[in-house]
Amino acid sequence: MRHVWPPGGPAGELDRAALTELYAHPAGPRPFVRVNFAASADGAVSVDGRSTGLDAPGDRTLFGVLRELSDVILAGSGTVRAEDYRGARTSEAARARRRARGQAAVPPVAVVTATPALEPDAALFTDTAVPPLVVTTATAAPAARERYAGLAEVLDAGDLSPAAVLDSLAARGLPRVLCEGGPGLFGSFAAAGLVDELCLSVAPQLVGAGPGRIVAGPELPAPLPLRLTSALAHDDGLLLRYTVSPFE
Repeated sequence: MRHVWPPGGPAGELDRAALTELYAHPAGPRPFVRVNFAASADGAVSVDGRSTGLDAPGDRTLFGVLRELSDVILAGSGTVRAEDYRGARTSEAARARRRARGQAAVPPVAVVTATPALEPDAALFTDTAVPPLVVTTATAAPAARERYAGLAEVLDAGDLSPAAVLDSLAARGLPRVLCEGGPGLFGSFAAAGLVDELCLSVAPQLVGAGPGRIVAGPELPAPLPLRLTSALAHDDGLLLRYTVSPFE
């Protein structure tokens, strides 16, 4: 178990280079699914329906590092709408680092949706450096290609199961997946046993009753064991990283 408490760097700042080394993906050809969430100390996943209401110190810095390390950013259509998703924002330095790792300069956002219901004028399509990916069912793919022509690349993921989604991304050369939710998408991947790592930023807040947890959707066949691989204290928040063990 590896603890960083706290990382190097000036007081009040996080060392991006240290974070990049700490959160580097393991070597290997198979898809790797990293899930990233923020939650309050009492388990709330949002404030007023949006995760941006959770103030986890250091989370925005880590958020940028995780996006930079990933091949693709995965989100469900509900999260894309609620959070008004747009393309990843990167600097020239970040693009150079990605190219040096053999990655595309900018990671695309891939939205998982059973129907092409997202509006073509959404920020996902209009405010991005690279076209997003629309991952949908075999049935919905033709309509999605027509609706988002010139705006996005449509991937046919068959029945839209988690395994089919990963297969479609891997076939596109995108094996390192950063899943940013929402809870339903995370829950479906967890129930399928296809989550490798959970990054959880704990905000020093009590939100109270109402908001849901980071996992929703299908029930898990059994509790999934987690192994703490790093813990970073920053101001009053915690940045936790867990390896997710297979179902026993």
